[in-house]
Amino acid sequence: MGGKNSAKHKGKKSGKPQQSRARAAEAAGNDFRSADFTSSYVLGHGTMNTYLQQYAPVPTALDALPQPPVGFTGREDDLAHILGVLDPDRSGEGPAVAVLSGWGGVGKTTLACTAGHAAQRRGWFTGVLLVDLRGYDRQPAQAEEALEALLRSLGVPHEHLPPPGAGREALYRSQLNARQEKGQRLLVVADNASAVAQVQPLMPPGHHGMLVTSRHRLTGLGRMRTVNRLQPEDAVTLLEAALRNNDPDDPRIGEDPKAAERLASACGYLPLALQITAALLAQDPEQPLSERADALGGAEGILDGLDDGERSLRTTFDQSLERLTPQERDLFRLLALNPGPDISTPAAAVLADQPRPATERLLARLAASHLIERTATARGRWQMHDLLRAYANEQATAAMDRGRAPRRRYDQAHDRLIHHYVQHAEAANTHLAPPGSPVSARFTDRDQALDWFDAERENLMATAHTSPQAALQLSSALGAYLKWRRHLRDNVVVNALALDACTKLNNTRNKATVWNNLGGALLEFRRFEDAVHALETARDLYQQAGNTKREATAWNNLGGALQELRRFDDALHALETARDLYQQTRDTNGVADAWNNLGTALQELRRFDDALHALETARDLYQQTGDTHGEAGAWDNLGNAYGDLRRFEDALHARETARDLYQQAGDTHGEADAWNNLGTALQKLRRFDDALHAHQTARHLHQQTDNTQGEATAWNNLGTALQELRRFDDALHALETARDLYQRTGDTQGEAIAWNNLGTTYRGLGRADEAVVAGKQAAAMLATTRDWFRAGEAWGELATTLAAAGADTVHVREAWEQSAQAYTQAGANEEATASQEHANSPKITEAQPPAGTDQPEMDVASESG
Repeated sequence: MGGKNSAKHKGKKSGKPQQSRARAAEAAGNDFRSADFTSSYVLGHGTMNTYLQQYAPVPTALDALPQPPVGFTGREDDLAHILGVLDPDRSGEGPAVAVLSGWGGVGKTTLACTAGHAAQRRGWFTGVLLVDLRGYDRQPAQAEEALEALLRSLGVPHEHLPPPGAGREALYRSQLNARQEKGQRLLVVADNASAVAQVQPLMPPGHHGMLVTSRHRLTGLGRMRTVNRLQPEDAVTLLEAALRNNDPDDPRIGEDPKAAERLASACGYLPLALQITAALLAQDPEQPLSERADALGGAEGILDGLDDGERSLRTTFDQSLERLTPQERDLFRLLALNPGPDISTPAAAVLADQPRPATERLLARLAASHLIERTATARGRWQMHDLLRAYANEQATAAMDRGRAPRRRYDQAHDRLIHHYVQHAEAANTHLAPPGSPVSARFTDRDQALDWFDAERENLMATAHTSPQAALQLSSALGAYLKWRRHLRDNVVVNALALDACTKLNNTRNKATVWNNLGGALLEFRRFEDAVHALETARDLYQQAGNTKREATAWNNLGGALQELRRFDDALHALETARDLYQQTRDTNGVADAWNNLGTALQELRRFDDALHALETARDLYQQTGDTHGEAGAWDNLGNAYGDLRRFEDALHARETARDLYQQAGDTHGEADAWNNLGTALQKLRRFDDALHAHQTARHLHQQTDNTQGEATAWNNLGTALQELRRFDDALHALETARDLYQRTGDTQGEAIAWNNLGTTYRGLGRADEAVVAGKQAAAMLATTRDWFRAGEAWGELATTLAAAGADTVHVREAWEQSAQAYTQAGANEEATASQEHANSPKITEAQPPAGTDQPEMDVASESG
């Protein structure tokens, strides 16, 4: 092929690396430089003289590269990397050698063949030499055997070969040098290598290129590249191509794309597993993809389903395992005992009952074999692909089945690991306790404890499922962390497991505590009725046991749940009881918690002065105990109280103080709430641009912590700020997003507030009919939640919308009367009187402000308890 990259224009003389190799061969008594052995026989060896006799030419085999299988896809970046290494015009020094590593079945050979063909199409090589080193067979090919195969491909007959050793290597290099001088450039593909020693003698001199594939990371040969599993969409594409290769009319992928995605996932996005699966589906053309996916979806027997009679994933894994040392094989099996998705080096050392440095070396060797891999997010953590994990489980089960001693050893290893997780969780939890509580020296501070919790959360949750005792211990150790990081579903799950554990273990002593913790978790998870039941059960059990301090906690949590159900009088009674019991037990921090929650209940009852007193008391008590986090919550709630009293500058100061304290405490969720509330305070001061920034910051932080409820609130308040800036289209987007997020979380009250604000926005956009629909929806939903004050606001908004739309006077008057009634039920007499005056006005359609004037929208304030 022509062109500037054509191989025939690249016949450069070999450089220093080639010369040094030649000198080494000469020192060994062999120098075949510039010799052509295509039709020659070696008569002498081991002396300074070589005698040659000419024979007939022998054909060469320089087109050995097979075509890649059908469906090659998803390797664009890998292919670009390889071609960049093989490019004869590449910049930089070093040989044109690419080393591809990855675990068995990931598609290294296919990638190498594809890259070789792509390079040939570009005219970079005049031929390709391919040798299978069988690195993972029971008897891998030796370098001398590989050299023999390569020399024969170059046209040297068997009887003309030097004996194994330096002479054979020298002849190989001489052959390649001779071809280079003729303007030829060859690509050597060394497939399936398991050791550097297999490959090193095959390294081509001069400007020739080389591709190496291995399940190990082979260093010191060339540019390394790890080949990973396919992306999900590429895996489905490969599956479809393989199916259509057998039957071009196979419709199954197109008919059931969801099942195809499940099937690709069950195959671990591994090309070999996908090819095997396609072959099995081709053998049974009537089998639905969903049936095949279900068969592979179970953890047990998945490897049995990835065997088509000719190819077996289990056999591929067996070959890799056999290459390991006994210590490496043992650790690989033990890693299957870890209940979670990854493991740290210290935990692996506990599992193996070995010193940490020795364990780390074994882990590194397993990673070099691609049987495990380092996690992308943290150094010192290791993970295993799902299919390899299934294989490791098989291996561990087989080891345990060999007798009592191996089973006892594996059971002891498992128990050590569970104990490690529980002990560390309990130690980390001490750093999240109120100030003044003793802390474990296992962690230096709260940040380190939180970092450990973050890294191990999934392992800890999986550990809680391993035994009733582990569930009981971890429910107590994880609660504060899961609430702090807003892993609310996990908190419900671990406490439900603990409750089951109490029953199984007949543990009545801890049952009240577990009911209390479950109630608190359900409260955070917005399952308020269930939370009330759990907390009333806990309260009664504490009363029966005479545990006054714990009873106070149950009353306090019960007050919070009753508030969410808008049973404010009942909540007030519960919180006053909690406060009094805390005072009896001299629990200052508990008293502060009760006062703080009392303040929010009094706000809902519109007893603003009493609420202010309660919250200032809570703030002062938190300051006395040094509880920065509790103080931040009190300041945040004080901002609500000051706002209700129209002390907006004081509210702003309170919000800013809360934000700063949450930042100091490292509570991102609390900080996000404070930013959101700060934005509301800024809106009251008509600083709308600043408010916009505050709400956007809150939204970003809630997204960071995956707090959908908080994000919805931030979007809602962002919408009201955009309304004030008369950016109605942007406001519409924000409020529709808020509404949808509230729907997702099941927050009826939040959704109703978003509907109310949407009505105001539609009115600003002149979309009167939609504004009326939104207003009616808001008023109806707020009535069902018994939020009478906001229902009064919503009816007033609807009356304004109806008047602006030119609706019948009767309908406008009815809306104002509904507003007055709702305000009356809320105890908001001043607001009720104003609404009734609108209803009684003789010029009712002129009694409300026109659209776009300073009509207050509904902001949502976050309360801190």
